[in-house]
Amino acid sequence: MQHSDTQKGCLYIVATPIGNLQDISQRALHVLAEVDLIAAEDTRHSQKLLSHYQINTRLYALHDHNEKQRAEQLLSRLEQGMNLALISDAGTPLISDPGYALVNLCRNAGIQVVPLPGPCAAITALCAAGLPTDKFTFAGFLPVKQVARREALACLKSAEMTTVFYEAPRRVEETLAMLVEELGESTAVVLAKELTKTFETFCSGTATQVLDWLREDAVHQKGEFVLMVGPAEQSNLDIPPEAVSLLTLLMQELPLKKAAALTAKHYQLKKNELYQLGLELSS
Repeated sequence: MQHSDTQKGCLYIVATPIGNLQDISQRALHVLAEVDLIAAEDTRHSQKLLSHYQINTRLYALHDHNEKQRAEQLLSRLEQGMNLALISDAGTPLISDPGYALVNLCRNAGIQVVPLPGPCAAITALCAAGLPTDKFTFAGFLPVKQVARREALACLKSAEMTTVFYEAPRRVEETLAMLVEELGESTAVVLAKELTKTFETFCSGTATQVLDWLREDAVHQKGEFVLMVGPAEQSNLDIPPEAVSLLTLLMQELPLKKAAALTAKHYQLKKNELYQLGLELSS
C-alpha cells in the first residue's frame, strides 16, 4: 500500500542521524516539519536537530520511564486525527530505544504506523566491520550485571553467525576482558566507536588485540560503542549448541574424558571431537 507522507491519524517512525546531521533523509525532514507533534526520547537533545533544520514542530517527551503512561495519551491524539512522529536521540526508534509500547498499542488499535528508513548504529557498524554479514544476530545492550553479562558472552562459544552488541563506555573494557576469558584470546572482534562523527574509529583483530587497544589510551574508552563478535571457529559448528551446553555442564562435575563420552552417547556424536572441544573450552 502506498502512503502519502502526511496522512491523518498516522504514526511515523522516523530514523534520525547517529552523529552526522547530514545523514537525515529529505523525507524525514518533510515529515518532521508537517506532523502535528513529535514524540522524542529527550526533547532537549532533539531540539538541536530540529533547530538546525528550522523545524518548529512541538516536541513531546516519550522515554523509558514514562512510555507506558504516555502511549495511551498519544494514541488518543492519533484517534482524533493528529499525525505524530516518533524519534529517538539517535538512529532508528525501537532498536534498543523506546517506542515498543506505543507502536504495539497503535497496531492493536488499528492506527497506521509508517516507518521511514534511515540510520541505525548496528547496521552502520556491521557493514564496514569485515565480519560475515550473510546472517547475524543483533543482541542490543549486554546485561549490566556481571554474572548475566558473562553468561551472555559464554553463549557465543557455538555461535554460527556474527553477533552485534551495543556497549556503554564505562563497561566496554570489562566486557572485552570477559570476552577474552569466555571465548578465548583469538576470537575475532571488531569495535566501532563514534560512528559518523569526526573521530569515527574501527578497531579490529583478536579479542586480546582489541582489549589491548582499549587499555593503551583512556580516550579509546570514550564514546558510543558497537561491539561485534565473529562466529565461532568452523570446527565447533558441526556440534549442536545443545551438545556444547551439556558438555560444558558435565565438565564442571566430571573428568573431561567422561563428560565427552556421555555427551557423545546422548547426541550420537564422536567422542574425540567432543574431547577436543572440551580442551578448547577449558583453555
